[in-house]
Amino acid sequence: MAKIQCMAKITAVTELAEGIFSMWLLVPEIAGQAVPGQFISLYCQNEDRLLPRPISLCEIDRETGTLRLVFRVAGAGTKEFSKMMPGQQIKVLGPLGNGFPLEECSHGKKAILIGGGIGIPPLLQLSKELSGEVTVVAGYRNADTFLLKEFEAAAHLVVVATEDGSIGTKGNVIDAIREEHLQGDVVYSCGPGPMLRGVKSWGLAEEIPVWVSMEERMACGIGACLACVCQSTDVDKHSMVQNKRICKDGPVFLSTDIEL
Repeated sequence: MAKIQCMAKITAVTELAEGIFSMWLLVPEIAGQAVPGQFISLYCQNEDRLLPRPISLCEIDRETGTLRLVFRVAGAGTKEFSKMMPGQQIKVLGPLGNGFPLEECSHGKKAILIGGGIGIPPLLQLSKELSGEVTVVAGYRNADTFLLKEFEAAAHLVVVATEDGSIGTKGNVIDAIREEHLQGDVVYSCGPGPMLRGVKSWGLAEEIPVWVSMEERMACGIGACLACVCQSTDVDKHSMVQNKRICKDGPVFLSTDIEL
């Protein structure tokens, strides 16, 4: 899969929840080959911000050549993106990363997709492309949710957990899974480290394979700088130590292949 650096046309920017923005990009060169779980790097127009910002793909429309990104404003770069307008051009690089293994959930199998916070958006395209039965478990801080309607249209069942109990189960995603007595054949998950550790432990206890998409600060985004590594159970051929480059070898890993 070739990495492409090009200019993308912004077609829409909207705020979905407080500090959470959706951006649609017209970039057929990348959309035509992208798969769920991959990401692209966006370059700031402000030249003082040299490093690109990696953002996961939320939706992929290969027919129209468009990509949807959903991101949280976390610094100067993402704040710049949130203020951009339709019609503007932005430099992008992608598609990057390995994506989710769709073959792990064939017809007749049940998949549980578990997302927390800004780890929820990368699961939307996955929920559309899996051929088996899909249950989505989404964890939010409070009732200021996003993308629920899209997930309800794509999945067989959507379960919500909120930290304050304002909607759904009060607690985290594991609390919601246990409350709903959910069962599946494979798990796909994306979110903060503590959540992924909990999902991995639950999967091990239930003897269910868990695929996790790692969230990590990145510099180059192509595996050259070794700024985004996680500890692995085998030796990396590039660095000759027990680590994996999240941007290059991931961001998706089988949970038992890495330390969380």
